[in-house]
Amino acid sequence: MAKELNEDTGFQVSIKTLIGIGAAMATVISMWFVLQADIAEAATLPAPPDPEVTRMEFDMKDQMIRQTIMTTQEDVKEIKKSIEKIENKLYE
Repeated sequence: MAKELNEDTGFQVSIKTLIGIGAAMATVISMWFVLQADIAEAATLPAPPDPEVTRMEFDMKDQMIRQTIMTTQEDVKEIKKSIEKIENKLYE
C-alpha cells in the first residue's frame, strides 16, 4: 500500500542532516556572492588591447598553411595511386 501525504504526515530529520543542508546552502550562497563580485570587478577592468599581427608572424603562418596544403596534396596523390592499384587487383 502506498502512503498518502497530507498535513498530518510527519518525518524525522537528524541534526547532522540539518547542519549539512545549512552548510551546503551557505557554501552555494557564498559562491554566488563571490561570483557576482568577480563579475563586477571584471566589468571595471580595461579592455585588452587589440592583438597586433606582425608581418613576420603573418608570413610564418602563411608558409605553414601553404606547406600543409602541399603535404595534403601529396598524400591525396599517394592515396589515389593506392586506390588504383587496389581497383586493378580487384577487377582483374
